[in-house]
Amino acid sequence: MSLKVGYESVPTEADHYFEQHRWEWQDRFLRGSTALYDPIFTPLFTSLFTTLGFSATTAALLGAGAAAIATTALAIGIQALLAPRPPKPEDGKVPKMQSVPYRWWGVGRNRVAGAYMLWEAVGKKLFAVQAIAGHRIKSINRYWLHDDEVTLQGDGTINSGTNYNTNVQIFSRLGLVPETDYPAITSALSGQGVWSSNHRGDGQASLGMICTSSNAEKQQKRFPYGPPQLSVEADMALCWDFRDPLQDPENPATWQWTRNAALIMAWHQCFNEFGHKRDYTRAILPVLDMWQEEADVCDELVPLAGGGNERRYECNGFDTTENDPKAATNAILASCDGWICERGDGALLFIVGKFREKYLTTLTDADIVGHQIEYDVLFEDECNRLIPKFCYPAIGYATSDTDFFEDTPAQLIAGRVLAQEANYQWVQQWRQARRLGKRDWLRLQQKVTGQINVRLSGINSVYSRWVKLEAPKMLPRLDGAIVENRKSVLSLLQGGFVMDIMKHPPNIDAWSPSIEEGSPPATPPRTDAGGIPTPVINLVQAKPNGNSVYIRVVIIDPDDETLIPVIRYRLANAGSGTPGPWIEQRFPNPVPAGGFIDMSTNVVPSNQLLDVQASFIASDGDYGNWSVTANVTATVDPTAPGVPVNMTTANASGTVTVSAKAANDNTRYLIFKRGTTGQTFTAATLIGQYNVTANQTITLTDTPGTGTWKYWCGAENISGVPSSTQASSTITV
Repeated sequence: MSLKVGYESVPTEADHYFEQHRWEWQDRFLRGSTALYDPIFTPLFTSLFTTLGFSATTAALLGAGAAAIATTALAIGIQALLAPRPPKPEDGKVPKMQSVPYRWWGVGRNRVAGAYMLWEAVGKKLFAVQAIAGHRIKSINRYWLHDDEVTLQGDGTINSGTNYNTNVQIFSRLGLVPETDYPAITSALSGQGVWSSNHRGDGQASLGMICTSSNAEKQQKRFPYGPPQLSVEADMALCWDFRDPLQDPENPATWQWTRNAALIMAWHQCFNEFGHKRDYTRAILPVLDMWQEEADVCDELVPLAGGGNERRYECNGFDTTENDPKAATNAILASCDGWICERGDGALLFIVGKFREKYLTTLTDADIVGHQIEYDVLFEDECNRLIPKFCYPAIGYATSDTDFFEDTPAQLIAGRVLAQEANYQWVQQWRQARRLGKRDWLRLQQKVTGQINVRLSGINSVYSRWVKLEAPKMLPRLDGAIVENRKSVLSLLQGGFVMDIMKHPPNIDAWSPSIEEGSPPATPPRTDAGGIPTPVINLVQAKPNGNSVYIRVVIIDPDDETLIPVIRYRLANAGSGTPGPWIEQRFPNPVPAGGFIDMSTNVVPSNQLLDVQASFIASDGDYGNWSVTANVTATVDPTAPGVPVNMTTANASGTVTVSAKAANDNTRYLIFKRGTTGQTFTAATLIGQYNVTANQTITLTDTPGTGTWKYWCGAENISGVPSSTQASSTITV
């Protein structure tokens, strides 16, 4: 026998160790519990543990938790500083010039400049092409040269009224496949072999620019800052909305632009070319009901102090391929106070920041091996002031901060302010940043953090965001308390799992707009070339009036009586995703009050999503720059109808008769759906929608086939606002 064969047959030190301690480890992992384990994890990672010397049965059970990983957003503290982050919002305004630039991508609405693909001067002209996204985008809304906003004529030439006069021509492409080239650029450069019609940029959103120099006397006036740096406001990625049956995950042409944080997270995890590239049939579909509910929570309307409302969680941001996809994942989580967990079968559990008891599990003394809990913080880790940071479009898409949260008695004890920043850079609504900041502030105030070593019997809690501790022996000070599972990982040497926890504040979802909303961030005056300031919109609200609706717009008072405010609006989608024409209305005699100007438009299109902007007109009739675009749905009836009543189902030879009655209120539609008992109303199959009046009864028949079926009936008002819940009935055929 050769020495080589003999050497390879000798057990390694690790083999000796695992063989010697096999039974000790098996006893440590499995003792003290008769819990049933989720069979979805059982066949996974069996080979890993059998190589360590465990039996196949034990290895299968241990493998159940190996893929478990739960994480929350990192927005505060040293961990947030060390975590990878996307570029700052203000970094997107300057185009990058690199030999091989990183590709850009984005979601929601952002101001971006991308990276130069072409920079070539020929004679009196400068030609430039900038790639702003490595995927198709919805639209480009506004244009800036440096910080001067410009508007375009039909051929792309900028309108006069700025220093640049008409010496700049701008083009854009949305990233179709195939895309078209820029004829004005290719015709000038193709003969030199620099840029031809083959430079289309299929699937790449881009900008083109041609600058024409002036004579020596005017050159400095035309281009006071040197060659123009072009940036744009763009509505970026189209995402699959899994709540819409008309959208197909396999057909991106059916997708829509969105700011919904849950939809954006699903896109980034599964469909983003620069994201995690998971298989949506494994990551999303097995838990589709959960994702649909979280998307609905993001779209919930939160009342504002001045009237009206806004979506609970919106997300807008961009990143480059220089960063790992985890950087954007953390930014999305921070925008919605999110929590994400990968299950052993590859399914992603996702929960946004709104406590619901159905996501609460329990850990007992029998489930806990050990713990390390801190019931206070060191002085150097103390925080008595929290400053939320976010991206503020009103100051040119740059980082700003909201009113801070502070503990004055704690500052007096400490003798100074100990401030920390909460980074919500993919948030663009200052009120949303305040709501997120309050949630993090309340968690910090609990001052209870640590780790719990959890046996395999507590595996359900590893996959839950909130955990109730019933452990009077192991954790008497936290017995009965609810903690948040901030991060969970498999740890063989610790007896199963290690769970990072933070005590959950009991009133984390409480929000009083009149008290806690605060004030909008300070906005430095911004003027156009003629010295006309740009309005800052504080509030946009749809106001019903009978069967019609008008728009209330509140802007900050410029304290200049010579300026006439003007409001314009348009349909955000007049068909095929194209916005409608702008409609203007002037307000020549505004009455400022409390530092604001409050205006109400004429009647606007009902039950439509509108883009709204504001501007000022000077005494000479010149317009200033238009404000950042605000969106509002012109809802005629914002009051949700009542839940349908008297719902019944009856089976006769395989034909089910379904009946329900509209409530005695503003109900205008009854929606009937059928599904399995494990489905939700959102995921169920639509079987009928009927126009009704108050107290009207609708009866229909359905042949679902053999099985146990659940029927629902929901209500909507004339504006499509749904009832809070649905009537339901289950029947076996």
